[in-house]
Amino acid sequence: MSRLKLGVIGAGAWGRNHVRAAAALPDVALTAVCDTDPKVRERLAHQQPAAYVTGDVAELLRRVDAAIVASPAATHSAIALQCIEAGLPCLVEKPFALSVRDAEAVARRAAERRVPVLAGHLLVYHPAVERLRALVQGGELGRLYYLYGLRVNLGQVRADENALWSFGPHDVSVALYLLGEPPQRVAAQGRSYLQPQVEDVVFLTMEFASGVLAHVQLSWLDPHKERKLTVVGAKKMVVFDDMEPREKLRIYDKGVDRPPEYGSYGESLSIREGDIFIPKIPNVEPLAAELGHFVRVARGAEAPRAGAEDGVRVVRVLEAASRSLAGGGAPVSL
Repeated sequence: MSRLKLGVIGAGAWGRNHVRAAAALPDVALTAVCDTDPKVRERLAHQQPAAYVTGDVAELLRRVDAAIVASPAATHSAIALQCIEAGLPCLVEKPFALSVRDAEAVARRAAERRVPVLAGHLLVYHPAVERLRALVQGGELGRLYYLYGLRVNLGQVRADENALWSFGPHDVSVALYLLGEPPQRVAAQGRSYLQPQVEDVVFLTMEFASGVLAHVQLSWLDPHKERKLTVVGAKKMVVFDDMEPREKLRIYDKGVDRPPEYGSYGESLSIREGDIFIPKIPNVEPLAAELGHFVRVARGAEAPRAGAEDGVRVVRVLEAASRSLAGGGAPVSL
């Protein structure tokens, strides 16, 4: 089998990780990299001498079989459409687009041209999240009550998107991946402390038809770097802590039992304390897993795990949350 000629569009703060991971993939040739910054192109020319380095997206598309779009968020949908028109499978980094209209345009055109398009929902490829989804979907946690996430750190402060659009795609995509349903209603509150009209901290709440409530705190203005998700079910509870080097998932056999018969209200509920189980999670870099999957999708060997329609669903939540944010936290129905 010939090596897939892969291109990366955008090699900045996150795009450089795509360049690194793509260059290490087996059966893949990192053929071209595009960036509008001359200094970035100079760095790339030294780091990836075998790759064609350019500032022109069209020039890159003429040289590759598939492309990764890791350019600034405002350009994602337009460049994705360029890839689709060229007939090239593409992986579009988060956020998939900055409006539902643009996201739907990409998904619609991809379906019309039958070109595979992946949304860059990195965490759905995380081995711990895969295991967590199996627990949720398999019913091991019992009826799901609620989940809450924490994604905070000090920096990187951005001017082109707020904390909701920068961090939110991760947690929204994970919530939808775990639950298998979109939220019915969202609400968001936030504040802009460092720059006018760019929220540094956002508190997002999602309500689902199943009764599950999901809450996420997002901030780049916090003393700690935390990446944590807690899922509470009727039978068991799980904590996913991505900052833990080894024990990323902890399953707590804890809950509150309600016996079928009881004599008084005080006897109706009893706390159950059980064991804590720490499953062994494969030490696989999510980005490498995502790109490996993208290559197989580009070759026609697999269906997209997070396709264009998944990108649309997440953008729909973020857009509704933005309306809530502008409205002082008033809930918005989807």
